[in-house]
Amino acid sequence: MHYGATYLPNDCCLIDRGFSKFRHRDVVHLSRMKNGLNVLELWHGVTYAFKDLSMSCTGQFLQYFLEKRQKHVTIVVGTSGDTGSSAIESVRGAKNTDIIVLLPLGRCSKIQELQMTTVIEDNVHVFGVEGDSDELDEPIKDVFADAAFAGKHNLMSLNSLNWSRVLVQMAHYFFAYFQCAPSMDVNPLPPVEVVVPTGAAGNLAAGCIARQMGLPICLATVVNHNDIVHRAVQHGDFSLSGNTSPTLASAMDIQVPYNMERVFWLLSGSDSRLVRALMEQFDSTKKLHVPKELHAKISETISSQSVSDEDIIQTMRHCWEENHYLLCPHSAVAVCYHYKRLACEQTSLPRCCLAPASAAKFPDAVLRAQLVPEIPEDIRALEHMKTQCTTLRRGDDWTRLLRNKIEDLSQQRKGGVSSQG
Repeated sequence: MHYGATYLPNDCCLIDRGFSKFRHRDVVHLSRMKNGLNVLELWHGVTYAFKDLSMSCTGQFLQYFLEKRQKHVTIVVGTSGDTGSSAIESVRGAKNTDIIVLLPLGRCSKIQELQMTTVIEDNVHVFGVEGDSDELDEPIKDVFADAAFAGKHNLMSLNSLNWSRVLVQMAHYFFAYFQCAPSMDVNPLPPVEVVVPTGAAGNLAAGCIARQMGLPICLATVVNHNDIVHRAVQHGDFSLSGNTSPTLASAMDIQVPYNMERVFWLLSGSDSRLVRALMEQFDSTKKLHVPKELHAKISETISSQSVSDEDIIQTMRHCWEENHYLLCPHSAVAVCYHYKRLACEQTSLPRCCLAPASAAKFPDAVLRAQLVPEIPEDIRALEHMKTQCTTLRRGDDWTRLLRNKIEDLSQQRKGGVSSQG
C-alpha cells in the first residue's frame, strides 16, 4: 500500500517497523488441531497479547505525525490487563509522548502487572488503582469530559476507543478467513465462523466492520461471568448486573463494554440519533433494553455464550489432553464455545477461535488446570526488575490526582524537564 511522501513514508515502513519485534515471521499464526479446532494466535508481539497487533501500528502512526507536526501528547489509558502493557511498549521512550496507565491492583495477573510496573522510562507513569477496571475508567472519563482541560494538555487515549486500534484489528479477520475457508473458487464464497472472546468489545466491533465490508464471516462472541455483551445479544438486555466479578480471564472482567456503542451504530444502519439516545440512557441509568428491531439485527449477526471459570479450566485441560496445546484462560473462553458446539452439532461451519494472549502470561490459571506452565526467559526476568507504580487508594479523589499528574507533566515540559511541547 502506497500513500505518497506527502503524508506517510513509502512502502508501509511504519507497519513493518511496528511488527519488527514480533516473534513469529507471519506476525500471527494459525494452529490447526484435532476435531476442527483452529486457533489463531494473535499474541506473538512483545507483551504476548493481541493488543500488540494494533498498538504497535498505532504507536508508529502516532509518532510519525507528532514528529511531523512538532506536537506532544499525553496518553491516558485504563487497562483490565493487557492494554496497558501494549500501550506502554508502543510509545516507551518516545520524546513526544507521555503515557499514564491506570491498572486495577490485584485484578491482573502478576505478569501483566509487572509488564507495566517494570517500565521505568521517563515518559511512562503507572498508577495502581484499588478498584476494578470499570471503576478506574471513571476518572479517565472525567478528565476527557472536560474538553477545555483535555485540549489544553493534548490528551488522547490508546484504549480501543481509539479508532486506529479497531482499524488495525480488522486485518486479522481477513487473515482468519483466508486461512480457514474451504475454497476460494466458488460463488458465493463459503462462510467461516470466527469466535471472539470479548471484554470491551473492540475486537468484536472490528469483526462487525469486516463483515459489513463483505467478508463472509459469522461472528460468535464469548464472555466470562461478566456477561453484559451476551445478555445484549441474547435478550437485548444491555444493563449492569452488580459489581464486576474477578475471573480467570481477568482481561475480560468488564461490565461497561464501550465498543458496543459502535456495534449498535453499525447494525442500526448508522442511526446516530438512535444510538446517542440509547447510550445517554445507559450512562444515566446503567440499564438499557435494546429496541426490538436493533436487537433482531444484532442476534442475526452475532451468536454468543457465557462461560464460567470451571468451563475455562476444563477447556484448558481438554485442549492439552487432546492436542498438547496450552491455552491461556481468555483463549479457552473461545475454545469452550467450539467444544460445546461440537457436542451438539452434526455439521458445522469451518471455525476459527481467536487466541488473544499466550498462556505464558497466566501461570496461575495453568496450574489451576493441573498443567505445567511454560514461561519464557524474558517473562521470568520481570520478577527481578525494579518497579515503579503510584497507588490510588479507595477514598482518594482519583480524578483530582489524575488531573494533578497531567498538569505536572505539562509544567515539566514547559520548564524543559521533559520533551518539547
